[in-house]
Amino acid sequence: MRRGVNMVYVVENNGVYGLTKGQFSATADRGSKSKRGVANTDAHIDMVMLALQLGATFVARGFSGDKDQLVPIIKAAIEHQGAAFIDVISPCVAFNNHQGSTKSYDYVREHNDAVNFLDFISPRAPITTQYDPGTVQRVTLHDGSTVLLKKLHDGYDAHDRVAAMNYLALHQSKGEIPTGLLYVEQDPEDLHAHLNTVDVPLNKLGERELCPGSAALEKFNASLR
Repeated sequence: MRRGVNMVYVVENNGVYGLTKGQFSATADRGSKSKRGVANTDAHIDMVMLALQLGATFVARGFSGDKDQLVPIIKAAIEHQGAAFIDVISPCVAFNNHQGSTKSYDYVREHNDAVNFLDFISPRAPITTQYDPGTVQRVTLHDGSTVLLKKLHDGYDAHDRVAAMNYLALHQSKGEIPTGLLYVEQDPEDLHAHLNTVDVPLNKLGERELCPGSAALEKFNASLR
């Protein structure tokens, strides 16, 4: 993520190691109880906060019990040009879906705080609109269908990395689980842009491109002296 590799990293976050019969994982919340009733005393690793700190340019959290929200997030992450990270709360039905678990279906549904409601449209000519918070706007899509948009969470800015981290910390202290698109960089650059690599795959390049000659080699060596 810190290098900006153009890929989507999805974590199936269930808070347990299933192969060890329900042992707490590093993402298990402190105070969460195992199936046997034992409480976790260790602090958890917040994967979303970690992704924000490492510089991921697309950060989101979803819930496996909410496909309407999760599917557009995954589609948008695939189209994103940069390092995308999705934390998916996904209860383990065998070892972590009981009362007392903070990764169970019931717990997440009761404590879910959706920061936005998303849809995904394949890249085409942009459709723009502008309307005030709290109002409803009808927008016509490329296929002729229309959607009604209602602005929620006035003040939440998905383009502000620091604000996203503060929002996560605030709601975590309340026992709430923010879901949705938490942060996206407006003009992201991936690893290829940083290194100025060519668009053509290396195995498609010819000898002239791969071996530019002694003059180019001498110029490169001189830059290292």
